[in-house]
Amino acid sequence: MSGDRTEAAAGAAPLATARLAFVGAGVMAESMIAGLLKQGLIAPDRIVASHPRADRRRRLEDRFGILTDESNREAAAGADLVLLTVKPQVLAQVMKQLHGRLEPRQVAVSVVAGASIDSLSRGLGHDAIVRVMPNTPAQIGQGMSVWTSTPDIDDAQRGQIRSVLGALGEELWVEEEKYVDMATALSATGPTYVFLMMEALIDAGVHMGFPRRIAEQIVLQTVAGSVAFARDSGKHMAELRNMVTSPGGTSAEAIYQMEKGGLRTVFSRAVYAAYQRTQTLGREQAAKERE
Repeated sequence: MSGDRTEAAAGAAPLATARLAFVGAGVMAESMIAGLLKQGLIAPDRIVASHPRADRRRRLEDRFGILTDESNREAAAGADLVLLTVKPQVLAQVMKQLHGRLEPRQVAVSVVAGASIDSLSRGLGHDAIVRVMPNTPAQIGQGMSVWTSTPDIDDAQRGQIRSVLGALGEELWVEEEKYVDMATALSATGPTYVFLMMEALIDAGVHMGFPRRIAEQIVLQTVAGSVAFARDSGKHMAELRNMVTSPGGTSAEAIYQMEKGGLRTVFSRAVYAAYQRTQTLGREQAAKERE
């Protein structure tokens, strides 16, 4: 009976007995730790983060009460999930430090853009790999994380990963790794497109005569409300657009000018260019490992 209760508790709280190691304690790691602790998914003393700077380690200790270590190897030792939250340019060095050091039961979870599962597996000398592509809104728990994994990840580990990523916002598992590269261009880079669009709308408001602070308030709420309405309605975007487009009206005139300017084509080209850049980064990362 006690064994059944333990299993039930683990199922209800996948991270309750887990140990997490964040290799690299930058902004993304801090956001993930904050989300996990805010939601009470894991105790602070079950998290360790590594960073070369003492002041950075002290900040994390003071803010969260977690454990820290200067050594990436020491931080990773004994963890169930080893989260690689380092910058792409130092990944090769970090993987050399950890190569052959991870136990078969440990899962390496990478949020490094462009680093393929194959390169991570070779670099770490490890088979249990998860590749995640989060985005900037993850810093406030409103992110979109698209992830995939090797077949070596079991259901319990999958539940732990979903819990970690759920602390950042929404998470979506995809069967093929190519979709993670696509997500890099669509969701990870996506806030850039949205911010640029919002900036353009604010500037247009200022051009008409609004004070900038008023234009910003109007645009921020208009975008936030539009997203909430679209999510709640469940309707196709074209249907929603038609709902607010009257014949000969202001929306019809605005849409005509945007279509005339090739807005859809510009967006499509931008996303595809980001996708191609993601693939290039992956090839560059693989080349660094061979050096």
